[in-house]
Amino acid sequence: MLLDAAQWIGAHPAEFLGALWRHLLMSGAALGIGIVVALPLAIVLLPSRRAAGLAVGGVNALRTIPSLAILAACLPLLGIGLAPSIVALVVLALPPILINSLIGLREIEPDVIDAAVGMGMTRGQIVRRVRLPLAARAIFGGIRNAAVQVISGATLASFIGGGGLGDFITAGIAIMDLPRLLVGAVPIALLAIGVELGMGALERALFA
Repeated sequence: MLLDAAQWIGAHPAEFLGALWRHLLMSGAALGIGIVVALPLAIVLLPSRRAAGLAVGGVNALRTIPSLAILAACLPLLGIGLAPSIVALVVLALPPILINSLIGLREIEPDVIDAAVGMGMTRGQIVRRVRLPLAARAIFGGIRNAAVQVISGATLASFIGGGGLGDFITAGIAIMDLPRLLVGAVPIALLAIGVELGMGALERALFA
């Protein structure tokens, strides 16, 4: 079956590469937007434990919603295509990034913060020069988790016209063509594993 899938890719390279690019585009855009939204939000919520708790509770609630349900919810609001798929994937990316960022920024030793205050640093300087560098590993861990979830979740974007490698899976199921299904499933699995291993290695290199 794997050989048949490889032969199919060899016979349709443009179609496969187009779907792969679409999958990576959706995943990369959603992850980037998730970082741009979640990290500043974590900084804004940092002074208020109550607001941070409500935010964490809210994003944890999002985690309980199945990925397909999130995609379906975007359908009547945004229609079909790439944009609603990215919006739905951003919802998947936000929880791990926001939660890890809040935890990392909060779990700084109070003595370190007191020392920074004693040196005359403003709140903004403390965030930029003290909290963010010390929380970088936790933040990166959240991004790593989000990246794997988004790449996996992008598989379901084909149900709302988002395209990507998931199209091969849905087509394979529809016409009972197992090699076509594997053309989508195997690369997605390899992408998720590759991102997990690659970002794990990068994390060790950066924070060893």
